Amino acid sequence: AIGCDAVSVDGFECGGHPGEDDIPNMILLPRAADELSIPFVASGGMADARSLVAALAMGAEGMNMGTRFIATKEAPVHENVKQAILAATELDTRLVMRPLRNTERVLTNAAVERLLLKEKELGADLKFEDIREEVAGVYPRIMLEGDMDAGAWSCGMVAGLIHDIPTCEELISRIMREADAIIQERLVRMLALG
Repeated sequence: AIGCDAVSVDGFECGGHPGEDDIPNMILLPRAADELSIPFVASGGMADARSLVAALAMGAEGMNMGTRFIATKEAPVHENVKQAILAATELDTRLVMRPLRNTERVLTNAAVERLLLKEKELGADLKFEDIREEVAGVYPRIMLEGDMDAGAWSCGMVAGLIHDIPTCEELISRIMREADAIIQERLVRMLALG
């Protein structure tokens, strides 16, 4: 027993803190299914019906979406944040704070590039105080005020799959409708070929 009823399993693709082992969901989720005796949801890289069906196929009971929900009409964040996610590709995130073993995946911006330069210059001598300006207390300035270069903010690689700003209801309805089509049509058709 691990002391909880269910867990979220976060792959390397996730925004925020992916851990230090860099294991993507295509490996991590089947391992979780093999090892865990409690239900789990897939986190990291989840954005649409394909994500959901893949997560279910790998043993998850569902999926958890972070970056995808930030880009919804109801998300209580500045419009600049939503537009930054829409403009981003899967190549626009960076891993910061690795020398501190507190790795975080963030969307690149001017502050993140400064932070990465400090990490490169200081290497193993990097201390939190060296990057405090880029990471501490910047969340309200970014999320609420829309100052996109204020500092580092968590964003998943999944930004490359986000192309609209729907309502939460529209997003969930679309995911469920498209997941049903994948399962009932595509997978059934593929099984019939075998």
